[in-house]
Amino acid sequence: MEINNQSIIGKIVAENYKAASVFKKYKIDFCCNGNRTIADASKKNQIDEETLINELNDVTSEKNQGDIDFKSFPLDLLSDYIEKTHHRYIDSKIPEITPYLEKIVNVHGNMHPELYEVERLFKESAGDLSAHLRKEELMLFPYIRQVVKAQISGGKKPVAKMGNAAEYIALMEDDHNVEGERFRTISELTDNYNPPADACNTYRVTLSLLQEFEEDLHRHIHLENNILFPKSIALIENMED
Repeated sequence: MEINNQSIIGKIVAENYKAASVFKKYKIDFCCNGNRTIADASKKNQIDEETLINELNDVTSEKNQGDIDFKSFPLDLLSDYIEKTHHRYIDSKIPEITPYLEKIVNVHGNMHPELYEVERLFKESAGDLSAHLRKEELMLFPYIRQVVKAQISGGKKPVAKMGNAAEYIALMEDDHNVEGERFRTISELTDNYNPPADACNTYRVTLSLLQEFEEDLHRHIHLENNILFPKSIALIENMED
């Protein structure tokens, strides 16, 4: 894959997830705002275009047999993977992180008032994400599996209970944008998850957990926005009613 200034960020990462490390380095959002060219992202982030392209070509040309080619996954399998890996991760980490945040706000909030905003944002995210995951698990993912089953059997496009599938997917992407913005703010408030000099072990652990949570969310959203959703829409639109 040869990358140039007109290459689309989301497609680059969909082809080779190693590119994500370069975009993270330059603080370029590849998941929620992946539908941009290298030229657009370089200009907005004031990055030398040629340097970015060279680094992306270098990292994506490296061979690693351990990489998972998610683009090759059947859509029902990719839905299963996202649900069992990333949805379960979120469900398990929210109750783990929440009491840690409450504790460090109580202990360190006076000296670090930004923690109150971090806690508020994370709790908002916890509630919204939980509702978002259930929409995908109960409505969207089952429909994608039905579509794949119909394609394999040669059947007609199944009726979507949630209405127009593309419009429903657009709503899911809107949710992703909200979460991306929330965690950009959390990252800024915590100096990119760097603990202050007076941070106790609980403080440091909490920031590490938040950073891990955001990184998993980026990969999660990338798999949906850049691979699962566009491929699902294309399949649905090509099926007979």
